[in-house]
Amino acid sequence: MIRKHSATLHGHRTSFTLEGPFWQELKQIAEHRDIPLARLIAEIDDAREADTNLSSALRVHVLMWVKQQLAER
Repeated sequence: MIRKHSATLHGHRTSFTLEGPFWQELKQIAEHRDIPLARLIAEIDDAREADTNLSSALRVHVLMWVKQQLAER
């Protein structure tokens, strides 16, 4: 199920939509890195290409994280 989420990035509120599994994985990544979820989202937002929306950038980040974790095993 897709849900709308909100975050404050650099002092501005923004919203994005993510499927439940992506949201859960994002929370696990932040926990694994021992950083707040908002900080992780801000890092991803800062690194994304100008023509990429935040929701897509978050999904790609999760995909790359999972692939990296599998490769390290």
